[in-house]
Amino acid sequence: MKRALPPYVYLKKGKLYFQRRGYDTVRLFEEYGSAEFDLELARAKSGRAKTPGSKRNFHILIESYRRSNRFKNLSDRSKADYVKILEFFRDRFGDLNPVKMQRKDIIRLRDSNAEKVRFANYCVQIIRILFEHAIDLGWRSDNPAKGVQLLKSQAKPREAWPAKLIEKFRETATGRELLLFELCVGTGQRIGDVLKMQWSDIEDGGIHVQQNKTGQKLWLPFTPQLEALLAKTPKSSLFLLSNLQGTGPWSYRGASHAVRQVRKEIGALDYDIHGLRHTATSELAAIGLSDELIMAITGHKSSAMISHYSGASRQKARALLAQQKRTGTEREC
Repeated sequence: MKRALPPYVYLKKGKLYFQRRGYDTVRLFEEYGSAEFDLELARAKSGRAKTPGSKRNFHILIESYRRSNRFKNLSDRSKADYVKILEFFRDRFGDLNPVKMQRKDIIRLRDSNAEKVRFANYCVQIIRILFEHAIDLGWRSDNPAKGVQLLKSQAKPREAWPAKLIEKFRETATGRELLLFELCVGTGQRIGDVLKMQWSDIEDGGIHVQQNKTGQKLWLPFTPQLEALLAKTPKSSLFLLSNLQGTGPWSYRGASHAVRQVRKEIGALDYDIHGLRHTATSELAAIGLSDELIMAITGHKSSAMISHYSGASRQKARALLAQQKRTGTEREC
């Protein structure tokens, strides 16, 4: 077993350690052979896992959190997002003692990244969770990140695609770009879930989806446009949207770039690929469907998100009905 281990990695009493002259001995917690183990070993080799003079630092807190159920119960997508922030914390705070961090330090962390509002807010949210784990460990009795306000973004809020641009996209796009568009609008799912859809998921005029972010399982009936397009699409891969080699799903970067080219051509750069989920929700709300029915399609878990996405379309529908009642032009069903 020892000979099979990488250089400077030793097995002692069933536990793996990194030991090298000039470095602190570091316990390796991740499963041997996994990508997480390779990353952990790389940090140890680079010296970033040193813990001089302290048994409580961010290196140890982060590793402990990643072994906790708090982290393990996250979806794969959330884990990947969290790890990026956790590594940022490790680089910035690694050898510092979390016990000594105060509220003002969290605010300084937020404000030092204020030019990237989403990232700054995410840092606050993740470090808040990290300190909850510190409380679980008995390191702290309080959470200095609790109550720290998030920054307000000055960016223009994402809006649903206008009907004219939807038609322009359908008239202009072909191939994978058009199928991606119809899948997003027709199913109302997040782009990551759409790119993972497979032909074997199709059943009874719809498709089975398990949302990566929530883990929720849905069956979604096709719209007429989507059903007609799928009928004409050759099954050249396991995936509805495959890469050019047909060996796997179309990458997010490739899909986003291809859709952007069409958006640029039709003058729709203000409306991105993520806005198509907003569009689907708005279309469902505009025809008067309840939150419960809309959530059966989109998979949202709260009415609050439905209200956020459908507010404008519902207001327009109500305003039209109000004016029709006012002028006596309301049509009977």
